[in-house]
Amino acid sequence: MPATPRPQPALAPQRRHQLLALLQRLGLDPTAAGGPGDGPEALALIDEALTHTSAGLAHHHDRLEFLGDAVLRLAAAEYLQRQHPNLSVGQCSALRAQLVSDRWLADLAERCGLADVVRIGAMAEGDLAGRRTVLAETCEALIGGLYDSWGGSLVPVHLWLDSHWRQTTAELLADPDQHNWKSALQEWSQGQGLGLPVYRCLERNRRHADPRRFHCRVSLPATHEAKPVAQPLGEGWGGSRREAEQQAARAALEHIRQQPS
Repeated sequence: MPATPRPQPALAPQRRHQLLALLQRLGLDPTAAGGPGDGPEALALIDEALTHTSAGLAHHHDRLEFLGDAVLRLAAAEYLQRQHPNLSVGQCSALRAQLVSDRWLADLAERCGLADVVRIGAMAEGDLAGRRTVLAETCEALIGGLYDSWGGSLVPVHLWLDSHWRQTTAELLADPDQHNWKSALQEWSQGQGLGLPVYRCLERNRRHADPRRFHCRVSLPATHEAKPVAQPLGEGWGGSRREAEQQAARAALEHIRQQPS
């Protein structure tokens, strides 16, 4: 059931036109059947979703982000059930994790130009590392705002996201590891009786937006003359430890698969 409407601040004509242009880019028509309309009051939740807490305004994205998190997961599950009914539950779960990840949401927000319409505080705007986090959060809030504005319907969410999910899902299904190289390496190493991969990450600098901030090497514990010996397999860089570990695991898998069988 949609949330009880709350008093909203007046929406300036320029802001209204900005929000309508965004909805048009997303392939949504608020005046279509089931939509909220295109008046200032009808667009209030969209405006709230695109107002980050850092802006210091009374109405901000937090509440709708909480709602959008649940809506996003439900819509992604519904999409996978409809478009890929033959996949196992485990496969669907792994795919959904990618389709609702913060990285995917931030990429989506950048593709759709959300940065141009998000209200954000000056300090947050200057934080390059936090920029993608803000985009992911407001993207999720926008999903909640669309769901709420359309009367608790997933229709606008699917109209916006399905084509993006279709592209991402095709890429993931074409990748045998579905971009989760750490899990794939762990499955391989355990299957070979080699134990769990060991990751060693070092922070090379403190620059938040640097994609080479962290460097990681991955090795496998093995036994040689009854003594543990580390076998280095791959290395990678990333803006976060997790990303560096994934890239190291990816390099390790490529190395393994190039070896003669």
